[in-house]
Amino acid sequence: MKILFRKPLTSASYGTLLFICCGLAFASYFASYMRIPVVPLFAASLGATTIQVGLINSAFLLMMALLSLPLGLLSDRVGRKLLVTWGLLISLVTSLLLYFSQTPGQLMGIYLLFGIGLAAVGPTLMSYVADISPASHLGRSYGWYTTAIYSGMSLGPAVGGFLAQGWGFRPLFLMAAAFTALIVWLAFFFLPNMRIDQGRKPLKSTNFLSSKDLWHNRPLLGCWLVTLGGCFGQGMFVTFFPLYADFRGLNVGQIGVVFAVQAVVNALSRFPIGGLSDRVGNRRNLAALGFIAFGGAIAALGIARSMVHFVLVAMALGATMGLAFTPLGALIAETVPPESRGLAMGGYNTCIYLGMMLSSAFMGGVLGIIGFAPAFLLSGLLTFLTTAFFYVLLKGFSPAKS
Repeated sequence: MKILFRKPLTSASYGTLLFICCGLAFASYFASYMRIPVVPLFAASLGATTIQVGLINSAFLLMMALLSLPLGLLSDRVGRKLLVTWGLLISLVTSLLLYFSQTPGQLMGIYLLFGIGLAAVGPTLMSYVADISPASHLGRSYGWYTTAIYSGMSLGPAVGGFLAQGWGFRPLFLMAAAFTALIVWLAFFFLPNMRIDQGRKPLKSTNFLSSKDLWHNRPLLGCWLVTLGGCFGQGMFVTFFPLYADFRGLNVGQIGVVFAVQAVVNALSRFPIGGLSDRVGNRRNLAALGFIAFGGAIAALGIARSMVHFVLVAMALGATMGLAFTPLGALIAETVPPESRGLAMGGYNTCIYLGMMLSSAFMGGVLGIIGFAPAFLLSGLLTFLTTAFFYVLLKGFSPAKS
């Protein structure tokens, strides 16, 4: 298959392309997450049980976990733009199908398809950011990019809930479909289809997934492992914090405020930390510090008692996620050759959703045995353990100079 290469980008073209990527990322996640808090309520209105509502959401996470890596690899082969466009088209179709759906079973099938669409968009855009960024600006690029993503993930549910309350469920799905159609048009006409040559011929990476190169890439495996451990802790917060907060006497509105604080601090911390990661001598140290602090914040959830405590912990969670995951994204891009970045980012996204799924699947039973505080502490200790392995696996690693 013919691979297109182009000369290194100028600073002007870099800024323009980064703006396009960030804009598409924000719009894509905003449109997708408009539906996230609404679909469970819509499913309940169609007669879904609590178990069925959980299965509907799990279907989305399952497809993201299973397909992020292979679709990221596919973007290395067929080009980033094609995967992004098709992923957005799939998301558009799912919004229309939601409008016409009549049963919980149909919603589950639609959410399986929805997971495929987002799995095609997320890792591919992350790879594109690495493709267009000078090595000296990787941290700042991922700072802006992840800020755009988390802003979309934060504002989307709020706008979706507001619109659903005023218009109803089905009109919201049509609105999401129309907005996604606009994003498809923008991606098709404004996202260039290009690859970047860094002064060497393509490596034997057409079979990178099946070769020993992948499993011998200790820095990449370390990045994936710490992502898995950190997102296991994130899954604890997302899935079980509402139950713990209810146990401590918080109402639904207060629980929503805690989630909002975490999301806003997370988003706002990304850009300054991205710039910091470009200035420090070793991104590994910054990421490891972030994950250690994040594990401590997860453990602290179990000893929080009041609304003030929960807000403070939420702020710590948001800040430490930014500190951990922003330099990690740049590190992953540096651990592989440019023509394998889709695979690397796909594996990263797989670890994100797999970690959250494993936490949701297993920690519910653990909570029933040992209680909330020990379970949150256990999740924090798991983050510490994976961070230690990450630090060892990246010992001596330094990115290749472009």
